[in-house]
Amino acid sequence: MTETRGPVQRADYDRVAVITGADSGIGRATAVALAEQGFDVGITFHCDAEGAARTAEEVRGHGRRAAVRRHDLGEPVSAAGVVDELAGELGGIGVLVNNAGTGSSRPVIDMDYQEWRSVLAVDLDGAFLCAQGAARLMRDRGAGGRIVNVTSVHEEYPLIGSGPYCAAKGGLRMLSRVLALELSRYGITVNTVAPGEIATPMTGQDNRPPEEGSRPGYPPGRPGDAREVASAIAFLCGPGASYITGASLFVDGGLGIMGPQAAESLTSESWRDLE
Repeated sequence: MTETRGPVQRADYDRVAVITGADSGIGRATAVALAEQGFDVGITFHCDAEGAARTAEEVRGHGRRAAVRRHDLGEPVSAAGVVDELAGELGGIGVLVNNAGTGSSRPVIDMDYQEWRSVLAVDLDGAFLCAQGAARLMRDRGAGGRIVNVTSVHEEYPLIGSGPYCAAKGGLRMLSRVLALELSRYGITVNTVAPGEIATPMTGQDNRPPEEGSRPGYPPGRPGDAREVASAIAFLCGPGASYITGASLFVDGGLGIMGPQAAESLTSESWRDLE
């Protein structure tokens, strides 16, 4: 009797990953997870040079090479060139993780255009240009690749005070789907990972593990851990995800499905206010 086998899962793409915003939080955890999977890692940072150096040290501790560059996605055209620099230093690029991001906390009605544009520049324009540059390198190499764009549950669900952030993350979700279609001919997959609240510096929870029971409105009762998000990203970067493209993977502890349940539990209209 002949054994039936499924398609061979190949990973011929360069074992080099570039991760933006890898100086802390999800970016750092992803750099370590990919190093454990045998990737050399290009690390970008905006302000925290020491954090980026620590990430590089952890990557090298797993026997992989690391390269570090500063970039400011507030100036996305010049910053995106860092992807080419890191690919040149490390000898290729098979994975791009667009993780760097910023946000705001102001009602849209009170926001000036510059604040709006500053968030869109980092969260959407920068991701577009980095993805475009990485995709061109992957296409020219001819070995395929992986692009993972880190969005947020707010690629789908709105949040008061975060108009430009939500718009950027929703836009990045749709851009990822277009890229998934356009880049499929080159063997490049494109997906988004949408975290909920994760215990990272961005949420004011630096160097603290998620506290059990601290979020009674979340099904697991706690925020997520950066390593839980990194595991999802690493999966999408590996050969086991070769048939997944154009998808959004929510890593939110069920936060997104709490809408009606949570709304029924509200006892005041304080949700309308930022404070």
